Amino acid sequence: MTQPEPASSSSSSAARSDFAPDTIVVESGRPQRTDGAAVNPPIDLSSTFVSTGDITASPYAYARFDTPAWTPFEEALGQLEHSALPGLVFGSGLAAISAVISLVPAGGTLIIPTHSYQGALSSAEQIAKRQNFDVVTVDIADTEAVIAALDEAGHATPGQTKTDGAAASASAGAAGSPGMLWIESPTNPMLEVADVPALTAAAKDRGFLVSVDNTFATPLLQTPLDLGADIVVHSVTKFLAGHSDVVLGAVLTSDAELREALHTERSMRGGIAGPFEVWLALRGLRTLAVRLDRAQANAHAIAERLAAHPAVVETRYPGLPDDPGHARAAAQMNGFGAIISFTVETADKATAIAEAVRLWTPATSLGGVESLIERRRRHPSEPATVPEGLIRLSVGIENLDDLWTDLEAALA
Repeated sequence: MTQPEPASSSSSSAARSDFAPDTIVVESGRPQRTDGAAVNPPIDLSSTFVSTGDITASPYAYARFDTPAWTPFEEALGQLEHSALPGLVFGSGLAAISAVISLVPAGGTLIIPTHSYQGALSSAEQIAKRQNFDVVTVDIADTEAVIAALDEAGHATPGQTKTDGAAASASAGAAGSPGMLWIESPTNPMLEVADVPALTAAAKDRGFLVSVDNTFATPLLQTPLDLGADIVVHSVTKFLAGHSDVVLGAVLTSDAELREALHTERSMRGGIAGPFEVWLALRGLRTLAVRLDRAQANAHAIAERLAAHPAVVETRYPGLPDDPGHARAAAQMNGFGAIISFTVETADKATAIAEAVRLWTPATSLGGVESLIERRRRHPSEPATVPEGLIRLSVGIENLDDLWTDLEAALA
């Protein structure tokens, strides 16, 4: 169902594009500045709106299509990601991911990192079976391998799942786009950094759509639309909301036709968000800049200490000068983030460390104010290329010395 764009809720000053991102997170998505107006948008709990005549003439008719409960957050995220259009909030990050992957045409190809969020990989395989397209996994940090996969795409039997540049077989193709390049950068959990500008240029030269999962970086550290991407995806659950109390996702694009297709996917598949959850996400967004500054500073210091620790086999963090992704991250990002992965000798040692901590919380997820620790290969779906002894840290905003003392004791 086609709906007109919801009216903007932002004041003219908050909508200005010349503000810095750490100002936009505070000022965007607020009500118009009139005497007696609320500073914060209300929680609009209505599922139904008054309408007469042509139902498409009103921006709001029924809350499965659009609701003013979503508008402030969608506006704010659109400004942060430098999108020409408001974002689309979804009921979960995976709902957002699945909506984007559903755009891959029958007979086309989805090229996706080997080390991606496992929900994205699983969703891709399931949607590919239903929609009859190929899934190719690649090392997203290997630019030449990704370009080779783009060149090979469209020449395999639809429905295959190939890995790391496997040769294509038979001829297949679909009218229009040959498929989609899916980029995670940095990747989960290996923290590989893609050459996003080079890959987006190569993909678009070949007619591919480009989608970037920007969950780890956030729009404060990376704006993929500026680097050439067509679509940006977020798990709002993580850094954007930042308090481990909501499950939400979001999609952004500056292309009106793509946004309409994604809006239809959200509306007709019912992947919608609750008003209260979106209001909590907007409230969490207000502190994103200060949370990320503190968490990133903590992460950088902890990564340096882990890299020097005798019990650690390898430390992956793009902020370390000898990290394989450091130069790229420094060139295309405004910081290095708050996620660290490090490896110890065995799975047993990794499990023991996660069980021994007292301040760090052993849990899956990331991006909250609290610091989390997890052995990733405890998930059966994690790729075999992820070391058994790999531990992922989501570094929070606690006192740095307290965090290190607790982790150092667990390492011992």
